Amino acid sequence: MVIYQVGLIPSQFYGVLSEKNHSKFQELVVFAVLLILLNSTLKSVEQYVCGLLYVSWRTSLTEDLHRDYFWGRVYYTLNVLRKDIDNPDQRISQDAERLCKQLSTMASRIVISPFTVSYYTYQCYSSTGWTGLLSIFGYFVLGTIVNKILMGPIVSALIEQEKLEGDFRFKHMQIRVNAESAAFYRAGKVEHMRTDRRLHTLLHTQKKLINKELWLYMGVNLFDYLGSILSYVVIAIPIFAGVYDGMTPGELSALVSKNAFVCIYLINCFTQLIDLSTTLSDVAGYTHRIGELREVMNDVGRQQYDYDPVLRETNDFKRDTGSSETAFVLDRLSFKSPVSEEPLVKDLSLRICQGSHLLLVGNTGTGKTSLLRVLNHLWEPSSGSFEMTTCFGPRGILFLPQKPYLTDGTLREQVIYPLKDIYPAAGSVDDERILQYLELAGLSNLVKRTGGLDEKVDWNWYDVLSPGEMQRLCFARLFYLQPKYAVLDEASSALSEEAEDQLYRVCKHLGMTLISLGHRSTLRKHHDVMLRLCGGGQWELTKLKMD
Repeated sequence: MVIYQVGLIPSQFYGVLSEKNHSKFQELVVFAVLLILLNSTLKSVEQYVCGLLYVSWRTSLTEDLHRDYFWGRVYYTLNVLRKDIDNPDQRISQDAERLCKQLSTMASRIVISPFTVSYYTYQCYSSTGWTGLLSIFGYFVLGTIVNKILMGPIVSALIEQEKLEGDFRFKHMQIRVNAESAAFYRAGKVEHMRTDRRLHTLLHTQKKLINKELWLYMGVNLFDYLGSILSYVVIAIPIFAGVYDGMTPGELSALVSKNAFVCIYLINCFTQLIDLSTTLSDVAGYTHRIGELREVMNDVGRQQYDYDPVLRETNDFKRDTGSSETAFVLDRLSFKSPVSEEPLVKDLSLRICQGSHLLLVGNTGTGKTSLLRVLNHLWEPSSGSFEMTTCFGPRGILFLPQKPYLTDGTLREQVIYPLKDIYPAAGSVDDERILQYLELAGLSNLVKRTGGLDEKVDWNWYDVLSPGEMQRLCFARLFYLQPKYAVLDEASSALSEEAEDQLYRVCKHLGMTLISLGHRSTLRKHHDVMLRLCGGGQWELTKLKMD
């Protein structure tokens, strides 16, 4: 309604100026300025509300996707085992952001359009009668049909473009994470060539998308500009019919200006809806990708819920309060790689008890790490069964993977990971424990380098620490959490034999039962039983004499 009053201002200026009425002119100028200020305020509030909607929707959608993505081991399955969903990280971060941004820009038009169309339909009917009104509505219906036809081929091309965008970004992320390794290989030229190859594939798809969008843009722009001519055609009908023959030129000019504004604004309401077809094609593409991800995550989550009894009882990580003396019971367990039909282990029966340290050995590719994946419910067994009688977490079972994992955050957060709560205050008993375990792990100098346990660091831990220091930090984490059972997948491969011996002795002194995977013969003295995987599904179990 405010815009309607603003739109009538030019016609009122025509009347006042044609009459040369100075006092009315001054009043009209003041009135016009006030209306413009009010209109600007309302428009700014509208844009502000759309911004708040964008933030609110992105928060809601992304948190919902995160909940499904990080439930159980869904994130592991999507990134490692499932190849039918490309770039889940891009879908959650980039596609969700763009979807919410586009929806927020559409929101005000969709919400306000019914009211503006109704109001200006009435005003248009009052000014031009049925002829003008039906002409404008027919124009809108025709524009909608044409743009719907032109929009169809764009959605699939947009989906393909977003997939290639993710692949291109992943390639750069791969270079960033492995920059040092690539530099040692002097692989700049080959990585340059492979990155350019992904770029050209992406740009080729973008060019195809631009070609398809050309016709949509032509349709949108054509209807935008034809609308301005249509408004004058609608007004011309009663003028040439002689309806306004009794008016003076000044009165007729004011009437034309008023009617032109009403018709043009009604047409503009419709053309804005037609213009949404370009935004709608983007929304459709992003919605498809996010919806596809949601469906797969729900499917993976249901499968893991049925397979992993731990997920039906508790979170992934908690303190164990039980007194079970057994960690795993394996009964004729067989498993294979998800990408191969060849069995890695057949009919393995084993009981892992507290106080009995197990060493897992075998040649590369015989399934050592794969067995740990099965025990951690990352892979499903082919046949047989196994039971985990102790939960994950402090005082329970803790896995140290082959590649050390360091999170972002302070030194304290590295040590207590994956605990979420940083409950101890500075100077507390917990600080003393952390400092003690860092010293036992040979990292007492790390406190000085970081400036303290809770000082924020602006570096990447992987760039600053050597492979040996990263493994020592993981052992400090192990000492702090003090699980009953520590599953170590070559967790000391980057350390000297002397350092390895010291760290293993600390683990046993803290009461941990060790389940180790490694190739060094020096590991035998720390274990009671050795399980050798021989390949082809064969295995053998022998007792060791401890030094």
